[in-house]
Order: sequence, then structure tokens, then C-alpha cells
Amino acid sequence: MSTHLVWDWNGTLFHDIDAVIEATNASFTELGLPPITIDRYRELYCVPVPLFYERLIGRLPSDAEWEVMDATFHRYYWTLAETCGLAEGAAELLAARRAAGLTQSLCSLAPHEQLVPIVAAHGITEHFLRVDGRRGKATEGKAAQMVRHLESLGPVDPRRTVVIGDALDDAVAAAHVGAHAVLYTGGSHSRATLETAGVPVADSLAEAVELAERIAS
Repeated sequence: MSTHLVWDWNGTLFHDIDAVIEATNASFTELGLPPITIDRYRELYCVPVPLFYERLIGRLPSDAEWEVMDATFHRYYWTLAETCGLAEGAAELLAARRAAGLTQSLCSLAPHEQLVPIVAAHGITEHFLRVDGRRGKATEGKAAQMVRHLESLGPVDPRRTVVIGDALDDAVAAAHVGAHAVLYTGGSHSRATLETAGVPVADSLAEAVELAERIAS
């Protein structure tokens, strides 16, 4: 069997880190919190997202605070996302794999109803066997969703599957289903943080695909 790739979206195929930082700072302003830099964000980011905010402000946000921050973030983010593009080389890599008869899918914690149209807007939907976004609340990591995603794909061998993402949670989700992982430095975490996962780390998507093919073969 050939290697199956499960791609992450935000911070991996979709280069949106600047929009994420701007939207995060807009949500902080609503609660009178100081802005965060991209370096600080990459140092502290984790999922579930409420734990990320706990790291930042020293406590879990109250339910009311979380509702304000979450609503503000998404209001700003989805406007800013319209100006974001795919990561360098992403479209070409996806098209080349599909042309070669290799399989790939997309599993993201972005809301499914918003993920599907933005993927389509970038003209890459046809390259994936499935596109799955989050259908519930943003309170769990990707592991449970990855189980559902692989089950929906049918006869895909986890041992020949590699998750490519930009967060430690992508490596956790891969391990949870018995798959491999390669982490990419263009998104939410610093290289130093990604290296704590104990999986290969790549500075480009092309390198990530090369590593994926190597570790799954």
C-alpha cells in the first residue's frame, strides 16, 4: 500500500498565522488583556484552546469570558482569513500526489461548515478523499476526531498513514490511531516546542512530504 497523508488545515496547508495572532489580540482587547506576540503565541499555544488561555492569563477563563473571547476571535478571524493564502508549495504538492494516484485527506478542528467552503475557494477540494472539520464544540483535541476521520476513509492502514500538522496535538492524534506524524514549523508552534513530540519536524511542506514517505515506507 502507498502512504496516505492526513493534512491539517490551519497553520499547515493554510498560511493563516498572522490572521490568528490579530484575531487573538482582538479577543484579548475585549477583556482588557495585553496583546501577544507571535513568538509568545508559538511558545504557549496548546489545545483545547481554553487551556491556552489559562497559560496566558494564569487561570481558566470563566464561561462568560470564554464566550466573549471565542465570539470575538471568530468574528475577526473569518474576515481576516479571506486575505490569507495557501502555504508555499501546498497547491502543487497536493496536485502532484493526486496525479500520481496517491491518497490524502484533510482533518481539521476548524468548524466543518466554514472549513468546506474555504477549502473549495482555494480550488483544492478534489485532491482529498475527505474533508472533515469540527462538528462539535471546541473543547476537545484532535484525537477523537482523527478516529472518526480514519474510520470514514475505509480501508486505510494507520501504519501507512502520516498526519502532517503544525501542532503537538497533531502528533498526539496520530499516535492515538496508530499512525505516524510529521510536524511543520510554519504554524502555531516553535520548532523547539514541536521537537518535544519526538517525531520528525520540517521547515517546508515539501520536506514534510519527503519525511512522511520515508517514515511510512
